[in-house]
Amino acid sequence: MNRWILSYDDYDPSAERLREALCTLGNGHFATRGAAPESSADGVHYPGTYIAGCYDRLSAEVAGRQVDNADLVNMPNWLSLTFRAAGGEWLDLDRARAEGRLLSYRQELDLRRGVLTRLVRVRDAEGRTSRVAQRRFVSMHDPHLAALETTIVAEDWSGPAQIVSALDGRVVNAGVERYRGLPQRHLSSEKTSEQSAPDTLLLRTRTSSSRIGIALAARTRVSIPAERTHRGEGGWTGHDLSLDVREGAPVTIEKVAAVFTSRDRAVEEYGGAALDAAATAADFDALLERHTLAWTRLWRRCQLSVDHVEVQRILNLHIFHLLQTVSEHSVDLDVGVPARGLHGEAYRGHVFWDELFILPFLTMRFPEIARALLLYRWRRLPAARRAAADAGRRGAMYPWQSAADGREETQRVHLNPRSGRWLPDHTHLQRHVGLTIAHNVWRFYEATGDVEFLAEYGAEIMLEVARFFADLAGYERSTDRYRIRGVMGPDEYHDAYPGRDEPGLDDNAYTNVLAVWVLRRALDALAALPEERRAELRERLALTREEITRFEDVARKMYVPFHDGVISQFDGYADLEEFDWTGYRARYGDIRRLDRILEAEGDSPNRYKASKQADVLMLFYVLSPEELDDVLRRLAYEHGPALAARTIGYYLPRTCDGSTLSSLVHAWILARTDGDEAWNLFLETLFSDFADAQHGTTAEGVHLGAMAGTVDLVQRCHAGVSTRGGVLQLDPRLPSAIGELRLGLRYRGNWGVDVTCRRNLIRIGLRPGATSPIRISYRAEEIQIQPGTSWESPHGWTSPPAG
Repeated sequence: MNRWILSYDDYDPSAERLREALCTLGNGHFATRGAAPESSADGVHYPGTYIAGCYDRLSAEVAGRQVDNADLVNMPNWLSLTFRAAGGEWLDLDRARAEGRLLSYRQELDLRRGVLTRLVRVRDAEGRTSRVAQRRFVSMHDPHLAALETTIVAEDWSGPAQIVSALDGRVVNAGVERYRGLPQRHLSSEKTSEQSAPDTLLLRTRTSSSRIGIALAARTRVSIPAERTHRGEGGWTGHDLSLDVREGAPVTIEKVAAVFTSRDRAVEEYGGAALDAAATAADFDALLERHTLAWTRLWRRCQLSVDHVEVQRILNLHIFHLLQTVSEHSVDLDVGVPARGLHGEAYRGHVFWDELFILPFLTMRFPEIARALLLYRWRRLPAARRAAADAGRRGAMYPWQSAADGREETQRVHLNPRSGRWLPDHTHLQRHVGLTIAHNVWRFYEATGDVEFLAEYGAEIMLEVARFFADLAGYERSTDRYRIRGVMGPDEYHDAYPGRDEPGLDDNAYTNVLAVWVLRRALDALAALPEERRAELRERLALTREEITRFEDVARKMYVPFHDGVISQFDGYADLEEFDWTGYRARYGDIRRLDRILEAEGDSPNRYKASKQADVLMLFYVLSPEELDDVLRRLAYEHGPALAARTIGYYLPRTCDGSTLSSLVHAWILARTDGDEAWNLFLETLFSDFADAQHGTTAEGVHLGAMAGTVDLVQRCHAGVSTRGGVLQLDPRLPSAIGELRLGLRYRGNWGVDVTCRRNLIRIGLRPGATSPIRISYRAEEIQIQPGTSWESPHGWTSPPAG
């Protein structure tokens, strides 16, 4: 098995959309699903191209109310290419398979090079056999280019043939079945007849409400003489190519596409730029060479290897899709990270809290990308301030779902496919997303030491988020505690108390504890600034001494609910009923969407001690044991390993892992106590998208947070890498299935930090040419490593015993 190859040796229509998502190719600027070039959207195929940050908003009436939705737009299809022998049918693998004429099929995604290859042998209805080989890539060298090479060999026939190479702007957003009752047409076509050369096409479209102009140009060349005719109609433009094919003689069609928008920089006119780029691009092989070199450089920066081939292959797949969604080409685009990548239309391409799982990997390899993703949040700080003000609060209230401009994009109704009912959606009450953003800012600063970023952008985000939560927390004189009411935690099953019409819960423990941590870190961030900048920021934010005192008081007196010796998910959780897990699993099997099951029965998860995903347990993911203990100790609550063990043991069996992120978090926290179970949960998360053909939604877009989170788990949990106080800390916990783990990191300006973990060895080295020494901490020892030297643990290490 090759750790760099994802391959399929058959054509399976039922799995085609899943494969399209997993074989998506992109470069951080745009991405194209791995759909067959001859296909169009139907029940089997869904061609899709998505440009980072290109959203459009349409209105509709849903469940008796007017709603508007911002969608990541499905852009014109540049891939479109098909052929036929004269008088025969156009290439159609579904029909050929049904009639027994699909003779062989292989599809292969080369992760190391970013190339998708397809090999087909097919016989048409007249008995003519053709062999087709296709290669494609979306250039990681040039963010505007993509290319498709098709080679056709007539095995047992000669004669005239016809090829159509087109640009298709008649596409709609129809990739998610449950959205199909909503408006889908986001593009209007403009001029389609421009050509800078006989072999080049141009298609112009524009989004309906955001008015983003899109220009798609394509140059098509054939290796033998062909008669070319141009056709254009209603959002479609193409070349009809007529040629004579000889038996056994290959015919190669090379299609190079260029994608530009009115949002692109350093462009005078995007249509002309697309035409010029396509017309003047090098040939396929030269473009491929540059593209491959770009990927070689990226993989050099992303060294992360384990001695388990299948695990390594899926880790490589996850890194591959992360870098196709956000890359160096994303840095100047002002884009966030869509939860489902640029791979499909699930969640409408919105940005949630997935940076929490994505940024740690990027920060230690591509800090400039991580910085850009945090700047996406900083640029939407004015919108967050307006949202807080509209809610009668100070500071900044970030939205649970974000798209183009930072307004709240969370739907207010959602469809339960089981019952067919539209239901109120209260997930916008997940105020903890702002805490996540502030947390990410501080972690970035810890890892990079980027004081300039903190001074110019990061501290402002942290202070405004802290200001919001200090204002949101209400003081209760009878208990001398602050309480946060009317929110939702990460567990989306509970959105209200049983029998209460008003949505929201009181004192979600994850929100309250993390708010305390953020309040303290915001003050630390302010103290870390140069004195002059600190004074400027306090002046600009009108941050008074009284308000800082409020921060300190809330951080000292926040209420955290407990019951039965564990941290309560929210105040009143102890009063809920226990759930019949055994009975419901026996009745339904898969109960990951327990909320839908219960609603269809006329019931609600609000009545039960049953969670969709990690909620309280998220505290053990986002905070180190020392950090969590420090928060609880300062609040005068019980803390320590015994509390952690009881709390973890309590919630694990009461969670149904309705999100791929949940099993990831559980694998993380169990790695300290139960290595075997943690490994099983890690594998479950690792393979969740790859094996998602039957019950999941990966066909609508990969789960990027879970993908990046599995890679981060290997880095920060198995290798035990963390950054605190200017020290690179190591606390490795290798699973028994892994004998060796290697990492290459970029840390505080040093591009070459190498970490090796084995059962009896831990080694860390700093490559020659590093800018400065680094300090590392291993257990109780702190060591300084000079450039060109390394350090090894003198006695090796062993995993701590389970317990």
